[in-house]
Amino acid sequence: MDKYTRIDFRDQIARNKRKSFFMIFLIFLIFLILGYVISLAIDPSLTFIIMIFAIIISILYVTISFYNSHKIAIASVGAKPASRNEHKMFYDLVEGLTIASGLPMPKLYVMPSNQINAFASGRNPKHAVVCVTEGALEKLDRRELEGVLAHELGHIGNYDMRYMTVIAVMVGMIAIVSEIFLRSLWFSGGSRGNSDNNKAQAIFLIIGILLAILAPIVVYLVQLSISRKHEYSADATAVKFTRNPQGLINALKKIKSDYEKPNEGTMQKQKNKPSKALTPLFFANPFKNLGSTHPPIEKRISALERM
Repeated sequence: MDKYTRIDFRDQIARNKRKSFFMIFLIFLIFLILGYVISLAIDPSLTFIIMIFAIIISILYVTISFYNSHKIAIASVGAKPASRNEHKMFYDLVEGLTIASGLPMPKLYVMPSNQINAFASGRNPKHAVVCVTEGALEKLDRRELEGVLAHELGHIGNYDMRYMTVIAVMVGMIAIVSEIFLRSLWFSGGSRGNSDNNKAQAIFLIIGILLAILAPIVVYLVQLSISRKHEYSADATAVKFTRNPQGLINALKKIKSDYEKPNEGTMQKQKNKPSKALTPLFFANPFKNLGSTHPPIEKRISALERM
């Protein structure tokens, strides 16, 4: 019976946000533990300075990327501004959804691809873009396209880009610190091994090496999990905006069929596949399900059917 228990979209959104905050805290905790163990394992005097420098560079890099994320995403997929005359339904649906949701009107773009897909980007609702593929405009009916666009506006309204930027900063810092620590061992020669019978330091050194290897993998998996949670949350928000989950359900079914049995036209446009770095932005994962940033389509449909 529990399988068929209906879910209120407000509960779904709140639950996914709580889980995301917990996972962000988990990544931060891993970073603190890694830094603490490394400081115990080696002389922190020089390493500490390098770590601070690397962290500053990482934060600056991600901040610059964050403030220009929409421009980078649009340029990387070769998208062009949507025409109000040529893409009237696209404009009409987004305008209707922004009125219903209270969100500002984003800039609209069309990406050259026969696959059904879409993405939203931007640091906040006032600096947001929504991009859909040519395939989405051609293959989805009005209700299905509305569901997809409501999902993307859900990402904008939920400030998902802000969440994912915080995660990206933390993942970047952990990866950089781990790399610095592991490389420092190669350049240290045998000097650190002559620190007389300091068994405690040797133990922390071993633990530090293990953490430096495993921490980036763990936080990457956490990052994937957070991305999946936000997909469920955006689906729930789409239902909130449209008050009708069926359009989104039908769109997901079409996407599943489209990806499982790509036609010749779709195969010809595989060159337009985006960078894997942009995969978390898309409505559906444009790559095969290897370390997927998106939950299985079947599970998304199941959750929507219970709303």
